[in-house]
Amino acid sequence: MAGPGGTVIHMCEPAPAARPADPSVSARVEPAVAAESAVAAGPAPVGGVVVRPARWADGEALAAIDRRVWSPVHSPAPAPSEGPARPFFDEQGPPAQYLVVEVDGPVAGYIRLCPPTPLASNAHVRQILGLAVDDAARGRGAARALLRAACAQARAEGATRITLRVLGHNDAARKLYASEGFAVEGVLPGEFLLAGVYVDDVLMGRGL
Repeated sequence: MAGPGGTVIHMCEPAPAARPADPSVSARVEPAVAAESAVAAGPAPVGGVVVRPARWADGEALAAIDRRVWSPVHSPAPAPSEGPARPFFDEQGPPAQYLVVEVDGPVAGYIRLCPPTPLASNAHVRQILGLAVDDAARGRGAARALLRAACAQARAEGATRITLRVLGHNDAARKLYASEGFAVEGVLPGEFLLAGVYVDDVLMGRGL
């Protein structure tokens, strides 16, 4: 699952008609993940927002963000342990699968992008498997910048579709995704029992 600022969603953890963004205010993105030139109907990220490929050294900061922003509104996974954190990156989820966003310098969030399966028949699809943005970076367009960079990265890898999953009660995330061209493509009713309430698992996707 994935969600905007102050959210974290991991579904595989075991995690549009649009107008061009104003280039004078769009997020700066490192060349390896150059942002899309025209995707969003929503506001462009403001200055000081930079998306770049993740590095092994980012792991500690990203694990801390996960612990700070976890909520059953955003994630069906258990709350992170207060004890020593497991390494954020591992062989199944190396830095190559992640983009990170910096807001005025510090790392403020990430998005994870992977092929949904190892099948050649599915190689044209990428799936967002996790997205988190620190509370301190909310309102700066960091989540939107990550989404746009992920779409651009997927397109650069030859993908023609990108998908994600989001909890049905996460209205803010669903609104963000819709504004970036994602449409609901399926619903698994009552898929998760969170805080005593059955919550839908909503499948969304868009073409690239």
